[in-house]
Amino acid sequence: MKLKGFSKEKLMDLYRTMYVMRRFEEEVFEFYKQGLMPGLAHLYLGEEAIATGVCAALEEDDYIGSTHRGHGHLVARGADIGRMMAEILGKATGYSKGKGGSMHIMAMDKGILGANGIVGGEIPITTGAAYSAKYRGTSQVAVSFCGDSATNEGTFHESINMAAAWDLPCVYVIENNLYGISVDIRDVTNTIDLADRAKAYNIPGIVVDGMDVIAVYEAAKVAVERARKGEGPSIIECKTYRWQGHHVGDPAVYRERRDKNEKATWMERCPIENFKKEAIASKLISKAAFEKLEAEVEAEVQAAVQFAKDSPYPDVSEAFTDLFVD
Repeated sequence: MKLKGFSKEKLMDLYRTMYVMRRFEEEVFEFYKQGLMPGLAHLYLGEEAIATGVCAALEEDDYIGSTHRGHGHLVARGADIGRMMAEILGKATGYSKGKGGSMHIMAMDKGILGANGIVGGEIPITTGAAYSAKYRGTSQVAVSFCGDSATNEGTFHESINMAAAWDLPCVYVIENNLYGISVDIRDVTNTIDLADRAKAYNIPGIVVDGMDVIAVYEAAKVAVERARKGEGPSIIECKTYRWQGHHVGDPAVYRERRDKNEKATWMERCPIENFKKEAIASKLISKAAFEKLEAEVEAEVQAAVQFAKDSPYPDVSEAFTDLFVD
C-alpha cells in the first residue's frame, strides 16, 4: 500500500469513508439480529476499499449503477447515512420513503441510479446513462459496479460491446469477491482474471488489489480520465472478499470446502486496519488523529441509527404513490 505522495487530508478522507462504511454495515447487521428490519441485507464488510477508491476519482455530477450489495457505494458518494438507515428500516424518512429497502436503495441527488436486486441489472442502466452523457455532450462519466457472477450474464457483454463500439464514457468495476451466493466463480469460468474479458472488446482491462484503496483509486482515476476524454470504456477487476455470507442470514459454510482458513486469510488483509497500520508506521498520520476521527464517525453513525429508529413508518395512503404505470 503506497500511501506516500498523498496529502494527510486525502488519506484521512479515504480512511473516513471506509470507516463509515464499516460502522454503517455493522449497525445494519445489528438491525437484522434485533429483528428491526424487514427482509435481508447484503453487507459490504471487507470490500470498503473498492467503492471508496473508485468514487474518490469521480466528480459530483457523475453517475453510479449499484448492486444488491450497494450500501457502500452510497456512503462513498456522500449519501446521508440517516436517510439510508431509515430506508433500510422501511421508514418514511428514507431515500425512497421506505419502499426500496436495502436491495433497492438509491440516492438520485448523488448521481446514484439505484441498487438492483437483479444480478447484472445495473449494467445496462449505467451504460444508458453513459450514452445519455455522450448524447448531451457533457463531461460526465458513469460507473457500473457489478459482482463476479454478473460477468457471466448477457447484460454484461451486451452493454460493454455497445459501450466499446460507441466509445461511451463508462467504467465497469467488477467486485470479485469469489462467490455468487454459494457458487464459487472459479468453478464456473476458466478465466482467472475476469478483466481479461476486455480483450474481446478491444478496451483496457485492469486487475487491482481490491483490499488496497490506493491501488483502486489510482486505477479508477486513469479509467475515469480516459472515459471523460472520450476514449471509451474500461474494465477494472478488484480482487476482494466479503466478511459475511451472501446476506446477513447466510452462514457461508460453503467457503470451507476449498480452504478452511480462507476467510481468516482474507481478513488479515483488511483494507481498513492495514491502511491505518501503514499510515501510523510511516508517520503520515498519528494514532491520536485516527482515534479522533473514529470517535466523530461513531457519533454520526449512532445519530443515524437513532434517527432511523425514531422515524415513522409510511402511512398506508402512500402505498400507491410514486408508481409509474402505462
